[in-house]
Amino acid sequence: MSYTIKAPAKINIGLDVIRRLPSGYHELKMIMQTIDLFDILEVEVTDGDDNELICSDSSLPSDDNNLVMKVIRLMQKNYCIEKFLRVKLIKNIPVAAGMAGGSTDAAAMFLAINDIFELNISKKELMEMAVELGADIPYCIMQGTALSEGIGEVLTKLPDFDGVTVLIAKPPIEVSTGFVYGNLKLTGDVQHPDIDAVMAAMHDRDYDAMAGHIGNILETVTIPAYPVIEEIKQCMKDNGAFISLMSGSGPTVFGLFEDEETAAAAKKACEDMCEGIFTTVSHTYNP
Repeated sequence: MSYTIKAPAKINIGLDVIRRLPSGYHELKMIMQTIDLFDILEVEVTDGDDNELICSDSSLPSDDNNLVMKVIRLMQKNYCIEKFLRVKLIKNIPVAAGMAGGSTDAAAMFLAINDIFELNISKKELMEMAVELGADIPYCIMQGTALSEGIGEVLTKLPDFDGVTVLIAKPPIEVSTGFVYGNLKLTGDVQHPDIDAVMAAMHDRDYDAMAGHIGNILETVTIPAYPVIEEIKQCMKDNGAFISLMSGSGPTVFGLFEDEETAAAAKKACEDMCEGIFTTVSHTYNP
């Protein structure tokens, strides 16, 4: 049998770091939102003697170093699945862009195996299992609009923030997550976003209030190191975005717009600074 599933990207509509934990991880508070940009997994049960992953992006591993393969191995072990899988992964989400591309592929694989083999595992159980492979994977199983706390694994569902036009821009740089968190300073006059106020404003669709309280504290590291991120943000704001922010640890920048026409004009204005730029919408999937 064959099975196809979408793996949607996410953006962070506000990201705060509360403190560094003794474990070396950081306690976070951020708003997660899926958007209508997705990878596709085509899954087939085979009579072969091992699992196989074929990826459209040759720069990504196709062996057990890929999260998709890690999920398959984990589910086969935990649920005594004796069949093997062939997976074709079609990548559309930019790689290493702060949009949870690897995590959402892993989440889709959890959901696919649950359906294919009729395991009837609850979404909550899948999320609890997934966290051992990555802190973002539980959210990517939940999807939609959510408050994410802890190291990213403590999730609270929020009212859907669907239908907002989103402009996504990836500058031609790579940003190391380790570099960002390793150089983050939480003392002194660092200004933190007010995530609670952003959530309230999102609920009311009060875009001015959102803009007044939103922020991504990781920009305090990335923008001095990579000024093009600020240049793209400013270009989006100058061309009608009511919010423009870096997603996650970057380098992707997104802008939120009230209509598609304004976003299209901003896309044209900003495209020379980007290696990839496209318009989409905030969206809640129902996996």
